[in-house]
Amino acid sequence: MYAIIETGGKQVKVEKDSVIYVEKLDVKPGAEVVFDKVILVSDNGTKIGTPYVEGAKVTAKVEKQGKEKKIRIFKYKPKKGSTRRRQGHRQPYTKLTIESIEG
Repeated sequence: MYAIIETGGKQVKVEKDSVIYVEKLDVKPGAEVVFDKVILVSDNGTKIGTPYVEGAKVTAKVEKQGKEKKIRIFKYKPKKGSTRRRQGHRQPYTKLTIESIEG
């Protein structure tokens, strides 16, 4: 059984006991999160929502909050002496373990 949920402006395919990384959610580690924006549920038959499946929900447990590896950004304009710029970015994430899929 699997489902496709919407979170953080993205669609994520989830299965029971799978581990996913999503955009940062404002919850504490160890808490439980319920996703009700379920786009598709597939068990014996497939239910596709318009836009969401009625009565379907996915329950997940928050494992941890963290930041991804740093990416380096280097911008410059050729043949210009002073337009070089370097910066870095670490995107925050939430690690979830899927506990149940209902639908």
